[in-house]
Amino acid sequence: MSLQAKYNPVLNLIKDLKLQSLRVEEEQSKLKLSGTTNTQYEKNIIWDKIKEVGGESVKDISVDIKVMNTDFYHVHTVQSGESLSKIAKHYYKDGNKYMKIFEANKDQLNNPDLIKAGQQLKIPNP
Repeated sequence: MSLQAKYNPVLNLIKDLKLQSLRVEEEQSKLKLSGTTNTQYEKNIIWDKIKEVGGESVKDISVDIKVMNTDFYHVHTVQSGESLSKIAKHYYKDGNKYMKIFEANKDQLNNPDLIKAGQQLKIPNP
């Protein structure tokens, strides 16, 4: 099996995230990936997928991913039925950190209990 076939789930995720300046090369029994994500969150989920496919200590892949925007962790588009605590649980694994998201978005939020589907919320760095 080729390394590109092995890491196909990673390559599909990268395609979905629309990495900029993406380079994929396979040489000397090693897959080399490089590119730029929009946010640290996107970089983290790529690494999570690499570990899911290749294990904790991958030796057959070399990755150089840069992050374009380091001012915040991610930008989240609010979906119907979501709350700040649900969003905080997704990004921080702790729903009680919802005020961190509220504070970072006071330019568009007046009340942490009132968010609307479609809003673009900045998720602060953990």
